[in-house]
Amino acid sequence: MTLTRRSALKAGLVGAAALAYGSGRPAAAAQAASSATAAGPGGSYAFNQDWLFGGLYVKGAEAPGYSESGFVNVTLPHTVTPLSWGDWDHSSWEQVWIYRKHINRSALDGGRVFVDFQGVMTSAAVFLGGVEIAEHEGGYLPWSVELTSQLAAGDNVLAVVVDARWLDVPPDGNANGAASVDYLQPGGIYRDAELRVVPQVFISDVFATPTNVLSANPGVDVQFTIDAESLPIEPVILIATVLDGADKLGAVLDTVSITTTGETVATLSITGLSGVSLWSPDAPALYQVVAEIVADGVPHTFAVTIGFREATFQTDGFYLNGQRLEIFGLDRHQLFPYTGMAAPERLQRRDAELLRNELNCNMVRCSHYPQSPYFLDACDELGLMVWEEPPGWQYVGDGAFQAIAVQNVHDMVVRDRNRPSVIVWATRLNETANYTSLYAQTRQLAYALDGTRQTSGAMDNQSTTGWAEDVFGYDDYTSSDGNATLKPPVPGVPYLVTEAVGALDGAPLYRWVDTEATLAIQCQMHAQVHNVVQSNPAYAGLLGWAGIDYASLNGGDRIWHNIKWPGVLDTFRVPKPGAAFYRSQVDPALTPVILPVCFWDFGSSSPATGPGAGTMIATNCDRLEIYVGGQHFATGTPDTADYATLSYPPVIVDLTVDATGSPDLRVDGYLGLQLLATLQMSSDTTRDQLVLNLEDASIMGDGNDMTRFTFRALDAYGNQRPYVTGDVTLSVTGPGMLIAENPFSFATYGGVGGAFIRSQPGTAGTVTVTATHPTLGLASASLTVTPASEPNFDAGPAATPAAARRSTPRGPSKAKVKSKLAGVLSPRGAQARIAKLLRNSGYTFRFDAPSTGKLVIDWYDVSAPARHSSKRAPKQVLVASASESIKHAGEIKVKVTLNARGRSLLKHATRQRLTVRARFTPMGESTTTASKVITLER
Repeated sequence: MTLTRRSALKAGLVGAAALAYGSGRPAAAAQAASSATAAGPGGSYAFNQDWLFGGLYVKGAEAPGYSESGFVNVTLPHTVTPLSWGDWDHSSWEQVWIYRKHINRSALDGGRVFVDFQGVMTSAAVFLGGVEIAEHEGGYLPWSVELTSQLAAGDNVLAVVVDARWLDVPPDGNANGAASVDYLQPGGIYRDAELRVVPQVFISDVFATPTNVLSANPGVDVQFTIDAESLPIEPVILIATVLDGADKLGAVLDTVSITTTGETVATLSITGLSGVSLWSPDAPALYQVVAEIVADGVPHTFAVTIGFREATFQTDGFYLNGQRLEIFGLDRHQLFPYTGMAAPERLQRRDAELLRNELNCNMVRCSHYPQSPYFLDACDELGLMVWEEPPGWQYVGDGAFQAIAVQNVHDMVVRDRNRPSVIVWATRLNETANYTSLYAQTRQLAYALDGTRQTSGAMDNQSTTGWAEDVFGYDDYTSSDGNATLKPPVPGVPYLVTEAVGALDGAPLYRWVDTEATLAIQCQMHAQVHNVVQSNPAYAGLLGWAGIDYASLNGGDRIWHNIKWPGVLDTFRVPKPGAAFYRSQVDPALTPVILPVCFWDFGSSSPATGPGAGTMIATNCDRLEIYVGGQHFATGTPDTADYATLSYPPVIVDLTVDATGSPDLRVDGYLGLQLLATLQMSSDTTRDQLVLNLEDASIMGDGNDMTRFTFRALDAYGNQRPYVTGDVTLSVTGPGMLIAENPFSFATYGGVGGAFIRSQPGTAGTVTVTATHPTLGLASASLTVTPASEPNFDAGPAATPAAARRSTPRGPSKAKVKSKLAGVLSPRGAQARIAKLLRNSGYTFRFDAPSTGKLVIDWYDVSAPARHSSKRAPKQVLVASASESIKHAGEIKVKVTLNARGRSLLKHATRQRLTVRARFTPMGESTTTASKVITLER
């Protein structure tokens, strides 16, 4: 069988015999543990391929003998109706639908069999062999169905009837229907599914709580939830281990007697851990906690990822690991063009990467529901802190509705309480009144299930009457004379601005077809509210609205093509001018930024004399020298009068120019006397180009994986050309499926477009996508679909005679990759000494590559503070790096090379503390990250 990427931890990759225990363990228990590793079933297997989708449900369609002639083969995640980039019609999915899948019982190991669904929109009934065995209400959280007792020998038909109607289920239920909630929710089995086989006695959950985090000897309390179908004869052996990659930091062994069937909870404590690095946005150190039981000789293993960190909101701000950290972030919806919410792991992770690495956010609000576990995996790995909340939006329904809301809080906390990225639970539904009894119940439930995080909930008023959470979250859309401002914080309570700018103030729309003056308002207002927040420590920080445009019917003149447009990224994740502010808030030693918040265009839809007075240029440079048509035009410096508290204030200049001869614009950015970067823009439309950008060089040929590409009208230097018309025609060759509106109207959307390439199951080869425009010409790009390794799990008979029904294959597990990365985080030997590093201009080592892929290693100085601000955590400065494209598995030589900043830093250092971050991306797979704080000695 082939293990999935995420499931590798839960399935049990670390056997009892592989663990070394302290000398104080019970001898009989240790002997039993080491002799049990060959026994017992276990594993979670991808269950996304070869579902049969029958469209609208017909009575009897769940029965084994029902004809499948009208069904089509689909791969999860799946949406029940075709979608474009806009103009979604909720009536097209608000019906009842049928999915079927065949399972061959003989292909499964002995043991208990479950199907795990990450998310089905909105409610579902599950049938096996025509018998209903489970129901579930709510679309945003995982749920499981045990199949064991109903599985027959040979072929079994699993049917899922999906009810995507407007139901009395959060966030739905309002009598005004889909337009009463500020996001559309297409139906379907829109997240992944897994098949899980476990022993009769197995671990159903692990909650690992770091303890004494800021002390010299932290620990972990490991809570096992053990599910027993039958009573073990002997006491069950419990083993808990903390791993840093392949290195064991600590372990403990004990036994527990199981006296009743069902669930038993037991806790082990691991103490005295040393060498533990704290998790933070700048150094997101992660560890594995491996929990194992042995019941009557049969083992089962369950592993989770944790981070050691202390997160608290206080009346003077947010504190992470004892230091005040300004929260700087955005809200995010998980909606995608063409696919609705049905986006695979790669696209979910990419959103987190965009927010953290390109928009420089240290936090995201998962608005307004628990989001994909793949997105949250990436948040853990990237250091992107998370506000998580249950499904809801400005409405609380009847008792049945409220019961589901309570269950949602339970499931949300249990699913994500191990995550270091999640720093606060919202235990009330977004912008709702004080339902005192309901919210007392949800709040106490979060405390009981977790107890390590504070509670909150986004409010649309500042009254504390009836409010009882720990952190006051407020959605603040205050503005005056076209400028964004904020209300003062509520006194005496920790206070976080959870929304600002996009939904209720400023321009109603920020589209590519709008004027550059309109688009500039968005950037200005985001900069203004962050400037206000950073001027007063009573604000813990601010989460702007919003990261990405999203489908909605709620908002009057703020809706266009059934999309709401407050995102600083558009629906294709292309940065708008409004994103320039976020992109500029980064240390120039890492990335110098010069981004004019305007177009350089003198066409009929643009100002004849250029952008004009008050033009903003988002930058992290100290000085800008501006040239028009090759002649020096102006000098710009950061506006520290209007944006005094920002780390990197924008430059405001007058760009009223003579457009004769279509002059170029050139901006040189300086830090002191050093030229850091140059930006050029062309106004000559005869030099414009159609540019197609594929986000990934390869995807996996499993039918689940997909990548995005964009096509844009750009000037000669790669800047957006506005107001381009004409249709773009797309074509694809090779083993990939085009998911797009084709042809795509530039005139409608505004010179920008996007689409996806999805792999086809069981295929491999080169996919080439071509875009053609009547005046801009042709652009193309290619990617590789990598073959899926051959699994040995056959789910049952094929939908058609030629199609094989198999679990989804994957590359190396994340656990294996992390183990390999662990070996490269700490330089060793004489050449790791500072003097030797300087002599060799870096450090050379051997890396045991687990597969083909891309290895990136960065060393950062953690002592360099951000300019202009004492409120933010120290910025990291890149001092050394390595980047290797790996052509084969096995040992290769890699050199981490010092840059000029690194050589200068180490030149006179006798001892230097650095953060090392390593990333490995297997071909066609998602990135695994590991990090560690090291100390170099001369």
